[in-house]
Amino acid sequence: MDLSYIAQAPIAVIIHLIVALLALVFGLLMWFRPKGTPSHKLIGRGFIGLMIITATTAIFIRQLNGGHFSWIHIFVPITFIGAYQIVSTIRRGEVERHKKHVRNMFFGALLIPGLASFLPGRTLWMTFFA
Repeated sequence: MDLSYIAQAPIAVIIHLIVALLALVFGLLMWFRPKGTPSHKLIGRGFIGLMIITATTAIFIRQLNGGHFSWIHIFVPITFIGAYQIVSTIRRGEVERHKKHVRNMFFGALLIPGLASFLPGRTLWMTFFA
C-alpha cells in the first residue's frame, strides 16, 4: 500500500475519500443500531449529509477523463435523488419505502461506486495495487 497516491491527489479527491469513508461508517452504524431511536435519526441525518458532500465533491473529480465527467458521475444525481427520497418518505411516515431508499442509497450510491473506485488508474487502485 502506497499512501503517497492519496497525499498527491487533488484536494477534492482527498475530501471525497474521507467523507465517503465516514459515510460508510455511518451507514454501517445505521444498519446495526435500533431503528426509530434518537441515535438512529442522528446517524441517519449524518449519513445523508455525508452522502451529499460525497456527491458534491465528486463533481470536482475529473482528472481521468480530460476534465470531463465520466460514467461514474452518474452516481451524483442518483445520490441527490436518493437523499430527497429518503427524507421525504420518512417525513410522510412511509417507513417501508424509507427503508428501501436507504438500502438503495447505501448499496447503489455508496458501495457500488466505492468498489468502482478500485478500477485500474484510479487513486485507490494505485494506492493498493500499484
